[in-house]
This record gives sequence, C-alpha cells and structure tokens, in this order.
Amino acid sequence: MERAKRAAHLAVNSSETDLLPSSDPNSSATAAAPPLDEPWSVQRVLTTLPCPPPSNPTTPIPFLHILERLKTTPREGWRRFSILSPESIADHMYRMSIMTLLCPSPLRKKLDIPRCTLLALCHDMAESLVGDITPMDGVTKAEKTRREGETMEYLTKQLLGAETGCEEGGILLREAWEEYEESVTLEAKFVHDIDKLELVIQMMEYERRGQGQVDLKEFLRVAENIEMEEMKEWCREVLREREVFWKSAGQEPGGTDISKRIMGGGDGETEVDGKVNGRGEREGGDE
Repeated sequence: MERAKRAAHLAVNSSETDLLPSSDPNSSATAAAPPLDEPWSVQRVLTTLPCPPPSNPTTPIPFLHILERLKTTPREGWRRFSILSPESIADHMYRMSIMTLLCPSPLRKKLDIPRCTLLALCHDMAESLVGDITPMDGVTKAEKTRREGETMEYLTKQLLGAETGCEEGGILLREAWEEYEESVTLEAKFVHDIDKLELVIQMMEYERRGQGQVDLKEFLRVAENIEMEEMKEWCREVLREREVFWKSAGQEPGGTDISKRIMGGGDGETEVDGKVNGRGEREGGDE
C-alpha cells in the first residue's frame, strides 16, 4: 500500500512524462525473456524479439538496432521502488561518460580519459539482451558474468563480424568491456567509481523529485565502495545536498549512518537539526 501511495505521488508531482514501459508486443523495449525454467542463452532471447537480426549481417545496422534496447530498457532497481518513468540503461551510461570527461586534476594526469569514456559507454552494453539484473533477481554473479560474456561475444563477433567491415570496432568494444569487468587498470577502477557515483546522484534526484515522500536509502550502500578520494569528495557533496533537502522537508532520511561514515563520522548516528537519526540500516540495493 505504501509503495502504491509513493507511486501515485510521483505520478502527480513528476516533471517528466511518466509512462511505464510499453506493453506493445512490437516494442523492443520490453521483449519477453525466456521462461525462467529454461537455460538462458543469446539465441533464446533473440527468438523473443519482434525482428531478430540476420545471422550474418553485412552492415552494422542490426547491431545498432540491438543497441536501441539500451535506450528504452529501464534500470530495474528504480522500478522495484515504483519510480515511474525511470532512467534507461543508456541514460545511465551517457551521464557516466560525461562524468569521465570531467575528471578532476591531478587524477586526470594519471588516466587515459578517452579510454575511460569508452569503458563507460560500453560497460553495460550486454544488458541490451541480458537485461538489468539486480541482486534481487536471484541470479548468481557467475551466471550473470556468463550471460553478459556470451552476449558480448555475439554482439562484437557476429553482429560486427568481418562481413560488416566493422570487425576492428567490435574488438575495441569487447576488449573495453573485458577491461571494465576485470577492474584491474586504473581506468577501470575509476569508471567503477563513476558507476557508483552516478547511481547515488540519481538516487538523490529521485528523492528530490518525490518531494520528501520517497526515501531511497537502500541505494546508499554502494557509496561506501567508492575508492578514489576525488570521487569520494564528489559523493560527499551529493550527500550534503541530500541532508539539506531532507532537512528542508522537515524529515529525517534513512541511511544517515552510512552518510556519517562516508563524511568521516564515527558511530553511525547523525545529528540533524538537533535530532539523532540512527535508522539508516544497511539493506540490499542495486548498482
């Protein structure tokens, strides 16, 4: 009931066009996944598409059609909290890519920024067929990795094969995705931080859009895993904004114990306007 009230509130107060994903069977945004009792495979997913790509394309156009799904597939973590018209996977990757270009000095001097931008642009590319799997979906990390790896092989080797004339581009994308997944290079670690930070920024924006009716504290846990000091400082700024927003709304948000730790506090209790808030339990969230 509470979730329904929140959804209704957002529907009234959102400044965006609040449309849930299309139920049109011809829409590529919400094509059905294979039945849960069947093993997942790229080919099974392709059979659910209204217009499956050809087996051996001669241009990159079929690949680009698959990418369209990133523009129209909502990020599942927000849907789970009844956020209407949530950001798409492509929305998330776009702002991440811009964020890499804004990398502050002196960190910028240590990084290959164009490489970072490439990693941000393709790190969730496999979700065009795999979907946005969250920790709540019950899919193991190993299985998620298998699905995404199989998808990237299909996208970059079959849809961008030699016949398309784009083979080198396919190799570039696959290697960038693998670099992000391995998270060994400084560029990959930076983009992982950007990934988490972008989520925290979006969380704050949805709370603000909800005008004090939506507390998304569950997503705050990812902020504790940001590693680079420059990105930690950006995160602290977002958390300061969040504190000011909830204070202006006359409410105490959840997750202030996490905020306190990130801001350099101690025991997990935060004093806001003379009142102690200790109800920011660590809960599951989505990255």
